[in-house]
Amino acid sequence: LGLVEIHARQKGGRGMKGLIFSITAGQGHNQTAKVMSEHFNSLGIECSYMDVFKYINPMISDTVDRIYLMSAKKMPKVYGGIYRMCEKRPYEEIDYTMPRLTTTLLARKLLKYIRKEKPDFIICTHVFAALLVSFLNDHIKGDILKIGIVTDFTIHPYWEDTCLDYYVTPSEVLTGQGIKKGIPEEKFLPFGIPIDKKFSSKISREEALKELGLPDFSTVLVMSGSMGFGKIIEEIESLDELERDFQIVSICGNNARLKKRIDGLKTKKQVYNYGYVNNVDVFMDAADCIITKPGGLTTSEALSKGLPMIMSNPVPGQEDRNVEFLLNAGAAIKVSRTYTIADAVNTMFGGNRKETMIQAIENLRKPDAAQKLAEFVIEKISK
Repeated sequence: LGLVEIHARQKGGRGMKGLIFSITAGQGHNQTAKVMSEHFNSLGIECSYMDVFKYINPMISDTVDRIYLMSAKKMPKVYGGIYRMCEKRPYEEIDYTMPRLTTTLLARKLLKYIRKEKPDFIICTHVFAALLVSFLNDHIKGDILKIGIVTDFTIHPYWEDTCLDYYVTPSEVLTGQGIKKGIPEEKFLPFGIPIDKKFSSKISREEALKELGLPDFSTVLVMSGSMGFGKIIEEIESLDELERDFQIVSICGNNARLKKRIDGLKTKKQVYNYGYVNNVDVFMDAADCIITKPGGLTTSEALSKGLPMIMSNPVPGQEDRNVEFLLNAGAAIKVSRTYTIADAVNTMFGGNRKETMIQAIENLRKPDAAQKLAEFVIEKISK
């Protein structure tokens, strides 16, 4: 496509430049920002990403992240209730209290930074970052392309309060939801959630197991997110009671306490337990299915790998919406009080359920989201 040559001729030969804004509330938003920044830079386009709250005031960033993690882990019902209240706002009654407040207190420094950097495009991977950019819209000089990335399989509350040029979503199905919120149809770009390119290709199961040093055996992968959320101990103990033969691979993320507890379990099945790893893509290739908390980024990575999912321990709110989306699409199974891990695994490996899920996944997977978004940005700015 000659994309590098095209962008190199922009702005009088200056070259294209972009900024990507995120907010730390969990790791998915930052990871998406990092993926897009690296992709643009690989094309020779200068692009940096940052947590805008951390840039404006590190104390605010740390507080927001701590509140999110505490409410999601310790008070999930409260978090889910607040999320649902925000969802139920009448869309015609847009409330600008949040953007006004954040802008009055915080945005002056961000505006100064944008004016200094003179970007050709700004991408926001969190709705609060998008609110700040939207409020600054009239104060930013120059023609800057502004895009938001929705990082779950739902249009989060407050995206309808933003004023961006385009919105990247995981699926065409969400366009109708966005229209109901008052966002024009032509602003939606259903490219998918941008993921690291290592999740966009796949090696054979046998090759992946060999690379990991694991036996060539049926494998169930258990993941709990970067912070090790969920009832992982109970899940592994339940899996261990099943008569089916398989090995269990557990990834605990940064939760050292959880890893130590799993290391101490006495199990009949072979359990291979890891803390933080940087090759989740290979583990996904090695697995027959994954049991995971349904975060937007993890589910997008699993979809890209064509890996059937058993979803457990969703954070009430956006992760509940991820579950609904994937269940309705036939691409996952959900664990509940009355439908246990044992039920889910038996369903997965019984009959042809796994094959039908793989076909449903094929209809949803969008492994080239980062590439499509980059091409779109370059084409728009090149006109």
